[in-house]
Amino acid sequence: MEIRERSSSPDHTRESLKSHRSMNPPESSDDPVTSDPRICSQRSSSPDHSCVSLKSDRSMGNRPKLSDEAVTSDPSRADGERSISGGVSSVFCLNNTSVTASLNKHDQAVNDELQRVKEQHKTSMKNKYERLCEGLKLQENESLLNSIYTQLYIIEGEREGVNEEHEVLQMEKTARTQPSQDAPIYCNDIFKASAEAGSEEKEQIKTVLTKGIAGIGKTVSVQKFILDWAEGKANQDVDFMFVLPFRELNLIRDHQYSLHRLLLDFHPELQDLDSQIYEECKVVFIFDGLDESRITLMFSDARKVCDVTETSSVAVLMSKLMKGELLPSALIWITSRPAAANQIPSEYIHRLTEIQGFTEPQKEEYFRKRISDEHQASRIISHIRRARSLHIMCHIPVFCWISSTVLQKLLEEDLRAEIPQTLTEMYIHFLLIQINMRKQKYEERDPEKLLPSNREVIVKLAEVAFKQLMEGNVMFYEEDLIESGIDVTDASVYSGICTEIFKQESVIHQRKVYSFIHLSVQEFLAAFYLFYCYLTENKKTLHELSSYTCDKVSLYDLLTSAVDKALKSENGRLDLFLRFLLGVSLESNQRLLQDLLTHTENSSETISRTTQDIKERIKSSDHLSADQSINLFLCLLEVKDQTLFREIEKFLKSDKHTEKKLSPAHCSTISYTIQMSEEPLDELNLQKYNTSAEGRRRLIPAAINCRKAVLWKCDGTDEGCSALTSALRSNPSHLRELDLSENKIRDLGVKRLCAGLEDPRCKLEILWLSDCDVTDEGCSALASALISNPSHLTELILSRNKLGDSGVKHLSAVLEDPHCKLKNLWLSYCGITDEGCSALASALRSNPSHLRELDLAENKIRDLGVKHLCAGLEDPRCKLEKLWLRDCCVTDEGCSALASALRSNSSHLRELNLSRNNLGPSECRTLSIQLMVNKIHYRETSQSQNQQRLKTQRHTASQRVKTQGHGHIGHLGRTK
Repeated sequence: MEIRERSSSPDHTRESLKSHRSMNPPESSDDPVTSDPRICSQRSSSPDHSCVSLKSDRSMGNRPKLSDEAVTSDPSRADGERSISGGVSSVFCLNNTSVTASLNKHDQAVNDELQRVKEQHKTSMKNKYERLCEGLKLQENESLLNSIYTQLYIIEGEREGVNEEHEVLQMEKTARTQPSQDAPIYCNDIFKASAEAGSEEKEQIKTVLTKGIAGIGKTVSVQKFILDWAEGKANQDVDFMFVLPFRELNLIRDHQYSLHRLLLDFHPELQDLDSQIYEECKVVFIFDGLDESRITLMFSDARKVCDVTETSSVAVLMSKLMKGELLPSALIWITSRPAAANQIPSEYIHRLTEIQGFTEPQKEEYFRKRISDEHQASRIISHIRRARSLHIMCHIPVFCWISSTVLQKLLEEDLRAEIPQTLTEMYIHFLLIQINMRKQKYEERDPEKLLPSNREVIVKLAEVAFKQLMEGNVMFYEEDLIESGIDVTDASVYSGICTEIFKQESVIHQRKVYSFIHLSVQEFLAAFYLFYCYLTENKKTLHELSSYTCDKVSLYDLLTSAVDKALKSENGRLDLFLRFLLGVSLESNQRLLQDLLTHTENSSETISRTTQDIKERIKSSDHLSADQSINLFLCLLEVKDQTLFREIEKFLKSDKHTEKKLSPAHCSTISYTIQMSEEPLDELNLQKYNTSAEGRRRLIPAAINCRKAVLWKCDGTDEGCSALTSALRSNPSHLRELDLSENKIRDLGVKRLCAGLEDPRCKLEILWLSDCDVTDEGCSALASALISNPSHLTELILSRNKLGDSGVKHLSAVLEDPHCKLKNLWLSYCGITDEGCSALASALRSNPSHLRELDLAENKIRDLGVKHLCAGLEDPRCKLEKLWLRDCCVTDEGCSALASALRSNSSHLRELNLSRNNLGPSECRTLSIQLMVNKIHYRETSQSQNQQRLKTQRHTASQRVKTQGHGHIGHLGRTK
């Protein structure tokens, strides 16, 4: 990748900077970053032409390559180029060898100093990033990153759909489609174009945006990227890496800085370097945690900042770097949670990637690395696989750590212990284990007495969690705590007691930053706090959730109000909070938390009323989004209410169509149930569901876990094909038959399907696209996909589309492929002429051994088209068994050609339809004799029978092809 050489500085080397936890990978677009050096023509010049200015002028010439060796300069070239720099030009005009020698000596000294700083910087970064701490910040809990690192699944682009739901729900959706690419991106290759990319694309990858939900592994990926560079294993063409976490930049957002001054604050070892050295080195800037930013980026700001010594606001500096106006050759990596990623305009992003977490093998690898007892590791892996909600969450590395912490501890204490089945149970056990682990710090304390004494601390932390969650903050500062009524001194104490739950970090200028170890921990504690406020009748907090008309708030009022608030929250922000709140209010979970609560309460009747209310919303609402519906369904499962789940299971096993109309929300829960089932559904037939067009649309994603999907005439469009693409490329892909007939998916929809069809994981055997408004353009995409992945599709129905001869030529290229397994091809009423028949005949001769059935009914192929086909039929290798030529404008001449072809190769054709053609009695008689000789029986077919056959095209091939093995019928046209 040819990129202007710059130094990239990965991170702040100060011991106080610990927030590399939040580093996330970047996103990209297709437009190149401006790198025209003329942009910086406004750069301020130094008034004094000292040796400092001489060093600066070096950067205006041909930049030396700085990677693993000392910088070397080319004096002969530099002489000519330095002459343009105004006041110093006279210095270089002197014909004085002593001056030249002095300059060379000076350059060597500069290079030596640069090399020393580079090595010092690498050493500092290695020391900072070589260890990873999980849980307690004790030395014994630190592990070498290289020894426990598990490669994450990073894809180019992003998953289908928009980021309008809670991140946990995003993960649950992603679980079924992962992995969706053959070649994931490794973190060390984040700036490297794919092997098939053109030279222009390779030049463009300068700014990368990597998205990923909280806890998915963005931080560790960046840490590994930096460590491998610092240890000399990767990216050795990079001179410096600088990590600029937004959580630290927030603290200086109101200050004025030059870029050089900012980097010196983070990296004091750069103090001896000239400010212009950034122009001569290859540098990487990593902007960590865009979602934590409280800085308003200013991409539309017209001010020019092109020099690293020029002072401006932090917001302007960051924006100019990302736009490429400041240090245009620098590489930029930005990491963010999905909801915040759109803060950066797509034109400034050259590659977009997404971390999708652990694949199934990677989950197991993680647990086996972390748990040394092989038998215990196997038991934990087995349990997590059985508990579906836990299994899905384990795509998130942080949840793997929480799960292994809890399950290890429980099994160590009692092999027969009841293992958590729900998320709430898992997080309650995690909280209790972490509190009782304080005995590692206070060994004289009795663990049994420890819980009550720490109630105040936990409640205060839970209050912080609740108030900051309501404000939408996942990371907060001292002023945020003060606003929440939390004493800053107490906060330091809390973080010391519960390091694994609540983290305090000293960052730039020794300022404090606070956060919970994961967003889900904050959501759990927030739910615990609200329930605690209910028990203690804290009216002020309860009324923050909703305005109640009565003084005493019942548990039912609290829970239903929480449901309402969650449904109104943006991007499903409170979805998991609601699940935890319902879970905590369950009696069995109250008993687990009894030492942290003032008392427990009989809640079974209230839970029953609340779940009934939730079920009514699901069954009757036309206004709930698909994601809201699914989250309410998950709320039912969180309180172990299986009634709706069992109803859905019973309905899916039934052959009856539903009589009661299903709401779109109900359809969402049915679709989710199908998707999450361990066993794929045999058939998803949307005609079975009495619902609206929106309801049918929400059922389509369920095809991902079905063997057969009959989506005929369901008002589908090209947009619905995206969900089907996921079904075709899922791992494993169960779908074998797909019927999309009579949906207006058009060429765009076909192209989206092709992204799945060409995937090697796709095992589709039968595809129905009859009457879908497809043209030769869609046919071209289809042919390309089938050539890429030709080994599975055996039946293709494209009747009643405007394919024309051009479309048939594309399909003929597929038939000619020796790997093509297509047996049945239906092309009735597709606007085909004799020209298209010529292409088909050529394909039959080139690769004649697979095609068994060819339908060309209602195409004006005429006698010439029939003669072309006969050239293929006469080939002794042709195995065609059924040929439909109804209403094709065939006359006696074509009929004669057919009779001749049948005499030449009489062993395979068993069914022939020539009805509604202009055949004379003599040729009809000749052909009939030949049919009898070939043992092809025939009867005349009426118009009504032909119409009936057209109707059957919208059913599946298994329903239509019923004559096989029961005698063979030839259909001749009526004589005139």
